Amino acid sequence: MTGAATAEVQDAYGASIRGAHVRLRVQGDGEPLLLLNGTTRPLESWEPFVRALPGRRLISVDLPGVGLSPTPVLPMTMAGLARVAAGVLDEVDVTGPCDVLGFSFGGAVAQQLAVQSPDRVRRLVLASTSCGIGATPGTRDALGSMARPVGAAWPLPDLVGTTYQFLAITTWSSIPFLGALRAPTLVVTGSRDRVVPPDNSRLLARRIPGARLAVIDGAGHDLQRDSLASHLARTVEEFLTTSSPTRTTRSSTTDGDRRRSPAPAEKVGTQ
Repeated sequence: MTGAATAEVQDAYGASIRGAHVRLRVQGDGEPLLLLNGTTRPLESWEPFVRALPGRRLISVDLPGVGLSPTPVLPMTMAGLARVAAGVLDEVDVTGPCDVLGFSFGGAVAQQLAVQSPDRVRRLVLASTSCGIGATPGTRDALGSMARPVGAAWPLPDLVGTTYQFLAITTWSSIPFLGALRAPTLVVTGSRDRVVPPDNSRLLARRIPGARLAVIDGAGHDLQRDSLASHLARTVEEFLTTSSPTRTTRSSTTDGDRRRSPAPAEKVGTQ
């Protein structure tokens, strides 16, 4: 295992999915929403968000090498991680299109899932994430904001598992396929994110057809924290209840995605 939890999640369980052993959890009732975590973040990191978003069936997972899911012998590619994410939906009997929310590294997995298995993604939310290769880098000192919060009963991150995730995203880019994504998409960023600067979200929103951009004013990278999770939940819920699950159509341009106008940004206050 990748670490010892100080407190177990009662309804989390292990499963073998697409050749990988993972831990997952299903909470609530209603329309399903798959939650994909950031690097080093176990499924427990979603708890403030889950409390703030009732009325949905929330599916969270420790991808291989994170939380209490064992680290695989060999590194997994982003395509392999997306296959595991699709397998999680099969495991919990979600056979049709499902809404997907990816945070940070999980947002990269979500993008890959959307292009690799478009029939599995109903609507897509990308929070505090980037395109991988070609992204605007953050500052090294900002990575401390992703540390386990004081007092959090989370499994300790596994060094090898974390390294594997960095290998996956530093050898991958979504830029070649962003214009092919068809699921209605919401891109969310904190205006003061120094780990994944807001320019990355603007790039995603500009290149994904019909994407919306929401900027949480004054927020940093960690939108899962208690103080920001409720704002993220409200923004996500508004998008999921007002956007049509009908696939978007590609707008015609003279030079592909490069000349598409940026999506208008919606400012979301934190007060």
